[in-house]
Amino acid sequence: MILRGVGAMGLLTFGTAHALETPTATVVLTITGRVRKPNQGSEAQFDMAMIEHLPQASFTTRTPWYAQPRQFTGPLLRDVLRAAGAHGTLLRARALNDYRVDIPFEDTQRYDIVVARLLDGAPMAVRDRGPLFVVYPFDAQPELRNAVYYSRSAWQLKSIEVL
Repeated sequence: MILRGVGAMGLLTFGTAHALETPTATVVLTITGRVRKPNQGSEAQFDMAMIEHLPQASFTTRTPWYAQPRQFTGPLLRDVLRAAGAHGTLLRARALNDYRVDIPFEDTQRYDIVVARLLDGAPMAVRDRGPLFVVYPFDAQPELRNAVYYSRSAWQLKSIEVL
């Protein structure tokens, strides 16, 4: 089950009429490429507060990386992309360790993919696959429980190039 809510400033930073605010703390996610709402040159940069202020979703799912089902919480990937004004056909996600994976843009519309910032209600340290983790709701739809979608999950997410 996906639970959604609006962060305290979600309506201020999420609407199409508003520009993306400028990060005031350490940047945790950079979106490049086909971005209509850049806030730093041609890039859309997010600090953790900006990620927290987007509408949040939460689900519990089994994954290949944990022995038990875990709860993941954060904004839907589609909402992060919308905040940046991103448009395209392919997302090239990159992790802190340079892991790269391509995610079809249409997946963000078809599935409630979360950019998780919390694992079981707690922030994720880098050693725990954080601070951001792209996670599909594997238990929500049977077709997601396979190697293709597992490989599209990227922990320690640092950037997304929109192609």
